Amino acid sequence: MTVNANLFSALRAAFPADLSTTAVDVADGPQAGAKYTWSDIDRGTAMLANLLDRLQLPAGSRVAVQTEKSVEALMLYLAVLRAGHVFLPLNTAYQEAEIAYFIGNAEPAVVVCSPKNFAWVSRIAFSAGTGHVFTLGEARDGSLLERAAAQSDTHTPAVRGADDLAAILYTSGTTGRSKGAMLSHGNLLSNATTLKSYWDWQPGDVLIHALPIFHVHGLFVAVHGALLNGSPMVWFGKFDPKAAIARMAGATVMMGVPTLYVRMLAEPSLTRAAVKNMRLFISGSAPLLVETFDSWTERTGHVLLERYGMSETVMLTSNPCKPQDGARRRGTVGPALPGVGLRVMDDDGKPCAAGDIGHIQVKGPNVFSGYWRMPEKTAEEFTADGWFKTGDVGKVESDGYVTIVGRSKDLIISGGYNIYPAEIEGFINDMPGVAESAVIGVPHPDFGEGVVAVVVAHPGATLDGAAMIARLKASIANFKVPKHLFVVADLPRNAMGKVQKNLLRAQHKGLFD
Repeated sequence: MTVNANLFSALRAAFPADLSTTAVDVADGPQAGAKYTWSDIDRGTAMLANLLDRLQLPAGSRVAVQTEKSVEALMLYLAVLRAGHVFLPLNTAYQEAEIAYFIGNAEPAVVVCSPKNFAWVSRIAFSAGTGHVFTLGEARDGSLLERAAAQSDTHTPAVRGADDLAAILYTSGTTGRSKGAMLSHGNLLSNATTLKSYWDWQPGDVLIHALPIFHVHGLFVAVHGALLNGSPMVWFGKFDPKAAIARMAGATVMMGVPTLYVRMLAEPSLTRAAVKNMRLFISGSAPLLVETFDSWTERTGHVLLERYGMSETVMLTSNPCKPQDGARRRGTVGPALPGVGLRVMDDDGKPCAAGDIGHIQVKGPNVFSGYWRMPEKTAEEFTADGWFKTGDVGKVESDGYVTIVGRSKDLIISGGYNIYPAEIEGFINDMPGVAESAVIGVPHPDFGEGVVAVVVAHPGATLDGAAMIARLKASIANFKVPKHLFVVADLPRNAMGKVQKNLLRAQHKGLFD
């Protein structure tokens, strides 16, 4: 008998026996106070999956989604898996030029967007050949739910193999153009299963979900963790530190980017009494400052668990959860997870000794198969013996603990989001009067790194930094927009003429102190 490797089937099998209990408790937004049962999740995903089936899409069709966070948006993700198609989540901050690229590259059969964006998203989608565009709003509004309401609330999940594609996540690349990382049902399930054990998910756990669901952290790590454990989620559409702290009395687990922990530390209500029922706080998606790590322990008595992953691999390493697995060490991302291979190589492709800094490469059932329609780029990113080059630079101590010291791909991570400088530089360089630009990331107390642009004008031209930033805000996602833009006479270069961004980072490193 063929076993169905559809990720949805594994998640559905973990639902509790009593489907009338609460699965999602909505904490804020238009649906604040609403409680969705496990039966609601099962029936809602069935109706949406049946709608997708009625569209008679080709097998493995892409479904691109750019909507605000809602329980229905979560159901849509699960329904896409259930129907056997490929989920393509898009950051809600993306603007027209970015959406046009993603839709043109992925060629989705279905696009779902917020009602307020229907006019411009549908124009882009239909021009690119997309057959169906639906809307989905935060208040359970939009054409998607209207169409799904007429469908049956039972559905047999499509049969999928472990290697079949489940999702495409767009991530930054060395060319500045985003690449679609292809993740299979097997990639996602293997990682979720490993984390369930390693993070010691327990009966009775309740997750505070305060992350976006267009990102690996919120969609795959947090959601899969709760569903695979049959754990309810306290659902925040937008993060509010005071409100999150207030809900900790009825929860046990929280996952967040460092920014969220910094903001909670600024709240007087964060006390040991407020978190006494919490079991685990996990931090990731951006470097965690030692100061934040220490302040959190002092204030709450909890030691943050820092881990490391990527869009292409989901989670790779983690500080221990259970005491018998070791201690959580500040400044490290812990050892490689069970089943994950991790090695550090020097510039000549030879293994580094313990404690020596080199290029991090990984291998395992969680590692993606490649980039969507980019076979050459895929080949470049894997070694001859099959290891994925993460682009991160770090070291592994003799006891296996990994420390990330930098990124060889010049990536900026701000507030947990990946930002590639070449993309922003392209927009700046196209502006009138601009000769060239360099975009860098420098330490930021709240976001981990803040984006800074350094720009050179054409001879005789006068540049208005504020006007340039305003123009960027209309073109690209807000998290990519430089927080400061400096106009200078020239950029520092080495003997080969290459811009020395390391000197620019050193010059501006105290900007956000």
